[in-house]
Parts: sequence; C-alpha cells; structure tokens
Amino acid sequence: MLNISKNSIQNKVHTDGYSSFKISSAVYKKPAFLRLVVVLALLGIVLLLSPWTQFVRSNGTVTALRPDQRPQTIQNTIPGKIEKWYVREGQLVDVGDTILFMSEINTDYFDPLLIERVKEQVNAKAEGISAYEDKLKALDQQISSLNELQILRIQSVDNEVEQAKFKVTSDSAAWIAASLEFKTQENRLERQEQLYNQGLVSLTELESRRLKYQSAEASMIKAQNEYKRSVNGYINSLIEQDQVVSQFAEKISEVRSKRSSAGTELFDGLADMAKMKNQLANYQLRDEMSYVVSPIRGYVTQALQVGIGENLKENTALVTIVPVTWEKAVEVYVKPIDLPLVKPGNEAMILFDGWPAVVFSGWPNLSYGTFPGTVIAVDFDISENGLYRVLVAETESKPWPEQLKAGSGARGIMLLKDVPVWYELWRQLNGFPPDYYTREKK
Repeated sequence: MLNISKNSIQNKVHTDGYSSFKISSAVYKKPAFLRLVVVLALLGIVLLLSPWTQFVRSNGTVTALRPDQRPQTIQNTIPGKIEKWYVREGQLVDVGDTILFMSEINTDYFDPLLIERVKEQVNAKAEGISAYEDKLKALDQQISSLNELQILRIQSVDNEVEQAKFKVTSDSAAWIAASLEFKTQENRLERQEQLYNQGLVSLTELESRRLKYQSAEASMIKAQNEYKRSVNGYINSLIEQDQVVSQFAEKISEVRSKRSSAGTELFDGLADMAKMKNQLANYQLRDEMSYVVSPIRGYVTQALQVGIGENLKENTALVTIVPVTWEKAVEVYVKPIDLPLVKPGNEAMILFDGWPAVVFSGWPNLSYGTFPGTVIAVDFDISENGLYRVLVAETESKPWPEQLKAGSGARGIMLLKDVPVWYELWRQLNGFPPDYYTREKK
C-alpha cells in the first residue's frame, strides 16, 4: 500500500492471503513503472505547454466567388406562348444559343408583316419630310428674290423721286420766267394804252400789244400749271416710295409666314418620323425577343417551365444555367457572438461533403482531408437564419477539388489565435470566448 493515510492498515490486516496486494506492491516497487509515470507526467506537461490554435466552427455551402458565375435563371422579356424547345437538361450551351422560341399572344402584334408595314410608313413620312424641305428651300429663294427686287425697285423709285424733284425745280424756274414775261407785257400794254390815248400810236399797234399780253398771260398760266403738276408728281413719287417699301414688306412677311408654317409641318413630320422609328425599333427588338437565348456559357440544369403551347407572362423563370468556369468559394454562417473574431484575411480550414477528413482543429497542420481558405468578405447585415454570412475563397497553396459543385455542403473552421493547451482548457472550463484575433502586419 502507499501508506498515504494516517489510518494505516499495516499490522491490522493480514495481506498475505490476498494476491492482489502482492501484485500491486511488486509493480509499484519496479523501476520501469516509476519511469513510465515520470514520462507520462513529462508528456502531460509538454502537451499542456504545446501551442493550440483557437477556432470557430461554422457550416455552409459551396458557391461561386463572383455573382456572375453563380447559377442563374433565364427569363423571358415579353409574354408569349411556348412553340419549341431547343435545349435539354444537362446540355452545354454557349453565349447566344437559342433556348426556346415563343409566339405572340398580344393581338397588337399578330400581323406577320407588321415590321414591313411600319417601314413603309417611315419611308412615306421621309418623302413627306423631303417635300417640306424642298418647300422651305423654294420659300427661302422667294424671300431672297423679293429682297433683291425690293432693292432694285427702291432704287428705281428713288430715281423717279430725283427726276420729279428736278422737274419741280425746272418748272418752278419756267413759271418764274413766264411771270416776269407776263409782268413785262402788262407794263408795256399800260404804256401802249397811254400812248394810244395821247394819239401817238395806232389802234393796230395797241391791239398787237394786247395780243402779246394775252399770250404772255397764257404762257404764265401754263407754266404755273406745269409747276403744280410737277409738284404733284413729286409728291406722288414720295408716296410711291413709301408704298414700295410697304408692299415688299407685306409680300416678304407673307412668304415668311408660309415658311414658318412649312417649318412647323417639317418639325411635326420629323417628330412623327422619330416616333415611327422608335416604334419600328421596338417591333424589331420584340421580334428578336421571341427567341430566348443564353447569356452565358454553361450547363442547363433545370427546366422550370415545360410543355408546348403554354402561355408565359413576362419575366417568367424558364431554365437554370450553371456557368462552366467559376471561381470556387464557400459561404459559411457564424454566430453573432463569434462575428467580431472573424475578419477579412483570416485563415480557415474547409471540409467538403464527400471528401473524408481527419481533423485536429487545434492543430491544423496535422489535419488530413481539409483545404485551406481565406476569408474575403463578412456581411454587414444578419441573415434570415440569425447568423452572419462569411465568404471564404480558395488559396493557391492547395487547390480545392475540381469535382465540387455549387450548393454542396461544406464546413468551415476559422483559425484564430495560437495559445497554449492549458490556456485553452482553462478557457473551455470557464466558458470564456476565444481571444480577439488581430493579424500581425509585416
């Protein structure tokens, strides 16, 4: 016995009759047993002082790193009726390959020659616009001609005004000369009458003088009338000058009004033509949208709509396509209490469903069947399951299996800080969370 108690049974119990006492006493007294105990104690101490990597476990699924490389559904843009399928499930399709063809179910697009008829309308409207353009050119030429003619006419009227002005001056001088002649003949007649009364001249000479007086009076009256006529002609030329400006201004305004109307009709035609072209482009695009094509290169995994003759609304999911090439990643979910411990750049170990693995969470270097990864993103918003999504990407040190498929199960082990084993045991016994991890900067 060890005799570690004060109440010893020695000399009180006879152990000679018990074989177990003999065997145990012999073992404890052997040097090999003592060495074994010492070695185990030393191994325990070394084990307690050895490093242990803290971790956070999480579950998730395999996904693509880029959103455009993840499985996606193909939808139809316009409503229609399924007429023909061109693919089957599991088939590889390239970009632009036709998936199915739909016919129209909207009565506004039943006409098979709808696009040709709209093209005819566009051509007719283009001819009408060309006619309006020709009309505008003709009116512009007419305005230009009227402006040139107005200049010539104004110059002609100005010449007439100058001529009338000169005629007034000439007739005014002739009237003055005739008046002077009449005054002279009047004085001579008075003197002739005085001489006739005195008997110095004959009656014949007096009558001759009277005839000359009457002739001078008639010449004066004629010159006066000519002067008044020339004054009236001058006034009329001035009036005509103003009339010419007004007439041409009226004609030019009338032509410009016609041009404005033609311009308005031209712009209306251009607007109608733009609407027709827009409508034609919509019809052509709608006709092309009757064929649903693949936007990516991938595999058709599931047909969500089946049958021939089935009516579909717009934006209806038709098939699911998985891209051929994609960058692998794993999305795992961690608890809110562990979220502060996970940051972009942290290392992680990933276990995939279907790949056997022997895992030593605290000693990742001793694990077998795990694949390394790097945390590249942590969601800022909590998911519907009450956990935070963490995206882990593949590293170059050990490529992930090529046979992985999107959506397969995966488990993530987020590696945190390296601590001694005794510290980890003490933390686990006390229920403390792992230490806050900060990546050292080189």
